[in-house]
Amino acid sequence: MEGVVALLIPIVAVSGFFAWMIALSPVGKAFAERLRGGTGLSTRGAGGDAVLQELEQLRHEVAELAERVDFTERLLAKGRDGETGKLAPGERRTAST
Repeated sequence: MEGVVALLIPIVAVSGFFAWMIALSPVGKAFAERLRGGTGLSTRGAGGDAVLQELEQLRHEVAELAERVDFTERLLAKGRDGETGKLAPGERRTAST
């Protein structure tokens, strides 16, 4: 029994130290704010509005990039389906073709 207690003392001490350090860190403070029911952005005022505006701009850019990827995929699929103009192995393209 004494061996188990002697083993648990350092484990509890080290765990408590790391829990204390996490509680003091920005991550711990954000987690505590989340537990209290806040979102974290409401307390920042104008800074939160700027973050939301940047987020909306990023969403717009991602949507635009998704449209470009869709267009490129359609072009590639169209090229694969209609293989007109594809040369056979060993053929060379001349000025007339």
